[in-house]
Amino acid sequence: MKLAILGGSFNPVHVGHLVLADTVLSALRYDRIILIPTYQSPFKQGAVGGSPQDRLDMLAASIPGDPRLTMDDCEIKRKGVSYTVDTIKDIITRYRPEGKLGLVLGDDLAGSFLTWRQASEIMSQVDIIIAHRIAAASESFPYPHKQLNNAIIEISSAVLRERIQEQGNWRYLVPAGARVIIEDRKLYGYIPQEARGTAPAVPLIPAVPSTWGLVSEVETAVRMAVSFSRFLHSRNTALLCWDLCIRFGLDPQKGYLAGISHDICKPLGEEEMLFLVRMDGKEIDAIERKKPSLLHGRAAAVVLKNRFNIHDEAILEAVRLHTTGGMGMGPLAKVVYIADKLEISREDLDPAIQELRETADLDRLFGAVLEETVGYLRSQALDISEGTLRLFETVHKRNSR
Repeated sequence: MKLAILGGSFNPVHVGHLVLADTVLSALRYDRIILIPTYQSPFKQGAVGGSPQDRLDMLAASIPGDPRLTMDDCEIKRKGVSYTVDTIKDIITRYRPEGKLGLVLGDDLAGSFLTWRQASEIMSQVDIIIAHRIAAASESFPYPHKQLNNAIIEISSAVLRERIQEQGNWRYLVPAGARVIIEDRKLYGYIPQEARGTAPAVPLIPAVPSTWGLVSEVETAVRMAVSFSRFLHSRNTALLCWDLCIRFGLDPQKGYLAGISHDICKPLGEEEMLFLVRMDGKEIDAIERKKPSLLHGRAAAVVLKNRFNIHDEAILEAVRLHTTGGMGMGPLAKVVYIADKLEISREDLDPAIQELRETADLDRLFGAVLEETVGYLRSQALDISEGTLRLFETVHKRNSR
């Protein structure tokens, strides 16, 4: 997969960031852009505004349902001043892009590129993409690069922060999800209308969602229901489901929807989980009663059906069985089971499994992931559900022939 990275403070994220990412995708034929918010930029030390978590949340809320865009919190986790060379090495190691990684730079930074830490090392690792930020004509950059002929959108995060502070016009210069967070958390000095003595706007009647509108609605619900780390896992799972569905000839939109929603019930308490699961009409076995957290997949399938009116059995089965598996699993269910275990933020993945993720057919990959999962559970002396054991024995016998 051809990947490019676009870094910045995203303080806040605005439409210019997303238009630039969209231009890179369409003009240079990258498959996915990774948005990487800095913890502290070497170019913008002292900048004020949203916290690292605020900025991550605004990014997450700005790109629901778009598998071409993702985000990575590596620089937030690293803390301190972020250097591009370290981020590039990390992204290449974890994401294993096809060909060289693309690095998007604004022409406002291009002139100082040689002063960057290990600039020559950066040039050897990536394809540099120069985007217009300050002039429509190409700025001088005497090193190998790709010039992006993008439109200049004259907006910046600094200007937006000033407009929000001064109660100016800003709302449609940021994605809708980011706007809600800014208003809800009163970021950048935002003052609600009621506090300014003006009547609130008349609420809009929500339109009937399109297919991707439904995906966005579910993704937003997941983001609100789970911790940020769990949401990042869910979105990475959805992206891998999308990729695997394309590879194996399945509907990628269904894969994304199943992947983004599979853990929506993970935070529920025991009683809430049992209440939902009783609605699916299936038995609760002894291990599930002993460890109700295993039921979160079944509960999630009930939520998709009853709250979001999703009745596609392949999606419901995939969500329902992503933890334990089950006999007769369909292709989409296998994809979600695989993606849940192999998505990019999972640590200590077996290199052999990673290699299979890119080369094996669906059944072989599923069998390998199932075998590794059962092996881990046995090594930790953890209980294994009857359905998982029956599935493992069947798959193991078939693969041993």
